[in-house]
Amino acid sequence: MPPRAGSLIVMALTTILAAGPAMGLERGQSARQTQPVVIELYTSQGCSSCPPADSLLSEMIRNNPKLIALTLPVDYWDYIGWKDTLASPTFTARQKAYAATRSDHHIYTPQAVVNGVSHVVGSDRDEIEAASRATFGKDGALSVPMTANPHDNGLSVDLGAAPQGAPREGSFWLFQIARERTVTIGRGENSGNKVTYANVVRQIKKIGTWMGKPVHFEIPGQELTSADSDSWVLILQAGSERKPGPILAALAADQIK
Repeated sequence: MPPRAGSLIVMALTTILAAGPAMGLERGQSARQTQPVVIELYTSQGCSSCPPADSLLSEMIRNNPKLIALTLPVDYWDYIGWKDTLASPTFTARQKAYAATRSDHHIYTPQAVVNGVSHVVGSDRDEIEAASRATFGKDGALSVPMTANPHDNGLSVDLGAAPQGAPREGSFWLFQIARERTVTIGRGENSGNKVTYANVVRQIKKIGTWMGKPVHFEIPGQELTSADSDSWVLILQAGSERKPGPILAALAADQIK
């Protein structure tokens, strides 16, 4: 585990998503994604380098409510004395899949994956911002339009066509998230620390596939959140679960309170 701490930001994610009690949108409103930046933070309660990254993330969200965060706790440090209470092997597999796609097999905590394209140490704001600029549009990243419209029974989502040069095949994912979780760590490298995590992914569900052409999806309201989550993010991503590529579109529930 590298000695440096990291952070995560997701900048300028959508134009408008109004918050509702379960959906994140008031009925009859719509939202369209424009030029988001998607950054995933891979972190662990058992990693001594991670608390500063987790704290920085919470600070960023407090200072800018339009930021979107995806915190994905991994389980591979559980053996050193504390089992991460929020970790999932699914998140570990996703981090490893990114590394395999890049062919560098480089995983660590805290690691920020930017737009599904590159990774940086999250503690370096300059690196994060530089990677965000450099990866926007790269290999079609964030180039596909997405609109969402809530209704009585759930959410209607429309994905647009692939622009020239962008991948023409991908998967459409729902990330159920908990906006905030506070954990008192009882053992291991962070023993005695109370850490607050923001926008913690609780479950990742595949909604469907996209083949480069406009497509419509209906997501039932009960699918958007669960007993363990209170918000959501939608992501269209090139590639597959085992070989994820650039994030082509992203939309979040909590852009406007």
